Amino acid sequence: MEPEQATGRAAARIATARSDPAQRLQLAAEFYPARLDAYGRAESTFLRWVIHRGVLHPDSGSAWWRAVNDRLLQDKLEARLLWDAGIADAHGPGTRAWLDFLHRPGAATWYRAHNRSVVTGYLDNPGLAESESAPERFMMNVTLARVLFTQALIERPPLALGRLAWLGRRIADPRGYAVGMFLDLRDVFPPRYPLRDTQIRQLLDGEGPVARIIDYGLILPKLGALYDFAAERLDEPRLPDLVADGTFNYGNPSVGRDELTPNALSRMVAALTAPRR
Repeated sequence: MEPEQATGRAAARIATARSDPAQRLQLAAEFYPARLDAYGRAESTFLRWVIHRGVLHPDSGSAWWRAVNDRLLQDKLEARLLWDAGIADAHGPGTRAWLDFLHRPGAATWYRAHNRSVVTGYLDNPGLAESESAPERFMMNVTLARVLFTQALIERPPLALGRLAWLGRRIADPRGYAVGMFLDLRDVFPPRYPLRDTQIRQLLDGEGPVARIIDYGLILPKLGALYDFAAERLDEPRLPDLVADGTFNYGNPSVGRDELTPNALSRMVAALTAPRR
């Protein structure tokens, strides 16, 4: 099988699933060989929540969310087809990263593959992002920051957790359950799409205490460094452009740094986990 054949076959399988979010979930799970299926646990949990939220519905859902999911599925399915055929190389960076994971399974290679596909989905679809509501655009940025932060927990714990770096690899392994604390956005996002009659201020005020510690205490104080790290590890130099002036900059999220005010507990966590070199 040539890489071009794998691209076409993967695209054909995704096309059959576009009208059925449950088939998307099935395709995502089928990527993993039985011995590696635990790596898909956090991804599947997140995808089930996305489906429940309604963003992948073919009619009433979000074209942006579907496009990002398409990119992730395309890269994974291509990689699995090539791996099954004994082919070790591919054209796209996301597919190459997933092939590398299949050949060298581990937490670091999984995050590089997953986040490379997700980042490509973001960068390929800014126009679709800008067609969404301002609260939805803000939450897209929160989602991306969360997945990049979990990668840093594995690959650069001193950046993510400072003096608590020893905890990073213990809590962020995608096969474990602790990572769900960082990828669970139910305490951040409203449960249904679209966000009618919702303002960014309401999202900020309604964020739960654990989510506030993660976002305001762990992520925002080191946002620029986090995106610089991800740009290096994912070989994507455009990533740092998605933050500006200490806050999010993807899709014009319409929220300034002065609006993201931490509480006393978040400031204490920020001080405790300040990056160490």
